[in-house]
Amino acid sequence: MTLKHIAIICDGNRRWAKRKGLPEFTGHKHAVDTTIDNLVNHAIKLKIPYLTFWALSTENWKRGKIWMNKYFKLMHHFFNHNLQKLINKGVKVQTIGDLAKLPQDIQNLIKDLKKQSKNNKKITVVIAINYGGQDEIIRAINKIIAHHLRGGVAPAAHLGGVTVTKKDFEKHLDTKNIPNPDLLIRPGDNNTRLSNFMLWQIAYSQLYFTNTLFPDFTPKELDKAITWYHTQTKNIGK
Repeated sequence: MTLKHIAIICDGNRRWAKRKGLPEFTGHKHAVDTTIDNLVNHAIKLKIPYLTFWALSTENWKRGKIWMNKYFKLMHHFFNHNLQKLINKGVKVQTIGDLAKLPQDIQNLIKDLKKQSKNNKKITVVIAINYGGQDEIIRAINKIIAHHLRGGVAPAAHLGGVTVTKKDFEKHLDTKNIPNPDLLIRPGDNNTRLSNFMLWQIAYSQLYFTNTLFPDFTPKELDKAITWYHTQTKNIGK
C-alpha cells in the first residue's frame, strides 16, 4: 500500500512537560522546535507527499484566555520561524480549520506562508489549527446551503429537495484539495480515541495508537508506525 498522506494528532505535550517537572509549555515548544521539524525532514526522505499535524482543536478554547494567549505566542514563533525554515527547504504549507477565529497576526502569517510556499513540491505540510471534525462538517453544510440559496433555491428550511452527493460534499470540506489520510497516528499514552479529528476523511484510514508522547515521537517512531501500516489489509469494502 502506497502512503500518500499521514496525519498525526499531536497529543501528550503537557504530560511530557509535567513528567519532567518542567513548565507546561515546554512540551509544546519542544514539539514545534524539534519534533515536527524532524518528522517533516524524515517524511521528505521517505517521499511521503502529505503530512498533517493537528496543532489546535476547536475544543482547546475551553482552556481559557491565559492559556490561549500563551499558545498563540508559541504559534507565532512556529509559523514565523520553524515553518519558514521548512519553506526554504521546499515545503508547501496548507491549513485546515476555521482560521477566521484566530488572532489577526496569526492569520496574516498563515496567508503569507501559503503564498510563499504555493509552488513548493517536496512535501505538503498541513497544519490543522482551530480544527474540529464536527465543526468542519457543519461549516461544509452551511456552505452548501449558501451555495444553493445563491442559485435561487428556496430558503434553507425548504432545501429538502436538494440532493447532495459525496463528491459535492467533499468539495466544501477544508480538505477539498488534500487526499484522505492513509494512516492516522495518535501518540500519547495509548489514548484510543479520535477526539473529533478528521471524522469524514478517516473512514478508511488505518489507525495507529502509541504510548509515546508527541514530543518523543521521533522519526524512528514514525518508521514503526509505517511498518505496522504495511502489515494491515485495506480492502475498502472489496
